[in-house]
Amino acid sequence: MRLTDTCDIAFRVLLFAAEKDGALFRIDQVVEFYGISRSTTMKVVNTLTRAGLLLAKRGRAGGLYLGKPAEQISLGEIVRMMEPDFGLVECQRPGNLCPITPVCTLPGPLLEATNAFLETLDRYSLADIAIGPQRMFPLEFRDPTPKRS
Repeated sequence: MRLTDTCDIAFRVLLFAAEKDGALFRIDQVVEFYGISRSTTMKVVNTLTRAGLLLAKRGRAGGLYLGKPAEQISLGEIVRMMEPDFGLVECQRPGNLCPITPVCTLPGPLLEATNAFLETLDRYSLADIAIGPQRMFPLEFRDPTPKRS
């Protein structure tokens, strides 16, 4: 199993936001910090904002910040939101054409494994994986964004 790039970027953006501790940040800062695609990051931020995991403050002094405490954002929630498909094999996906589907027993263990994966991630929050701003942001990284009020 492999998570999509959008899920990976969602984790990165949310970690960045968690380490800002309420300070506003801009998409361009995330893109520069991680060296990732701006267009994909914008799509991810849009999804996270629609879901309320990020909030946006408009205007010249605007930016983004966490929409709820990091302790209340489970890793499982992030994965479910960002991953388009948990069908690991054809018979678990729409349009299944596998001829042995009616007698195959493979989907059961795969579904169990997927559920175990998500249940494990549900036990961890964004706060649990936070790195700490002193370790995450090197001294050379100077953030000009103000704290939100």
